[in-house]
Amino acid sequence: MDRLDAMRTFVSVVNEGGFSRAAERLDKSPQLVSKYVAALEKQLGTRLLRRTTRRISLTEAGQAYFQRVQQVLFDIDDMESQLGDYQQQAQGLLRISAPVSFAISHMGTLICDFQRAYPAIEIDLQLNDRKVDIVEEGFDVALRIGQLKSSSLIAKRLAPVRILLCAAPDYLDRCGRPAQPEELAEHRYLRYSYIEDEGDLSQYWRRKGPGAPAASVVSNNGDLLVQAAINGGGIALQPSFIAGPAIAAGQLEVVLPQCEPEPLGLYAVYAHRQLQTAKLRCFLDFIDGYFGSPPYWDAFE
Repeated sequence: MDRLDAMRTFVSVVNEGGFSRAAERLDKSPQLVSKYVAALEKQLGTRLLRRTTRRISLTEAGQAYFQRVQQVLFDIDDMESQLGDYQQQAQGLLRISAPVSFAISHMGTLICDFQRAYPAIEIDLQLNDRKVDIVEEGFDVALRIGQLKSSSLIAKRLAPVRILLCAAPDYLDRCGRPAQPEELAEHRYLRYSYIEDEGDLSQYWRRKGPGAPAASVVSNNGDLLVQAAINGGGIALQPSFIAGPAIAAGQLEVVLPQCEPEPLGLYAVYAHRQLQTAKLRCFLDFIDGYFGSPPYWDAFE
């Protein structure tokens, strides 16, 4: 029995949830798949899987082995991929998912610069603020903004993303400049509907009493909310990569800078198996540090 084949077979059984589905994925018979796993257990001297007529599950030893063996296989595949990629030019179609506002404002130049460096790589850039399923939807990489939760995907941090309260100077002249977070309750809120965590500031928007709505405008597009703020619509909580130019031009003013939330992060997120492509590795190397440190969109200060 080939040890690596047995390890790959075991991982496939766990990922697919059974021997039959793993056999289909590996183009092997279910009997051979079962034989490989049994031989691996015998070689290790411990049971890795609990088997019933309906399902399989990992033993405690199996769980520990599964976590370690995934990394071992990934390291082997990545090493072989890198060696193979030295012999071929990065080429083919690179599919990227990115947030709408960020991509419109900051990825046009990046994509052009990248293709000048790697002319054989075609780009399919899809803009969407929802979190796409990278594997199921066939993306090589997704750019995401937030505080990422742990997952089976790899996340490469590219830049910090500051979140600022901002409003037009004329709005603040008319309605007052909040000196304390509690005073936010007296102002109209331009709220981004996809925001996952508004931090401690969120409690101050929930005004008490009749006729006091929590938000005057809710939208799933940050550019619209920044434009509404510029036109005196209220106070917006937006990332600096959207609001920065308007702040630099004096169209917006930062509100309560002492209460600025913890910055989020801009990440490139990708699956293990996709590290096998030279085109993805080239893109990750190219985008690393591209936006500067601190990023150029924070140059308004």
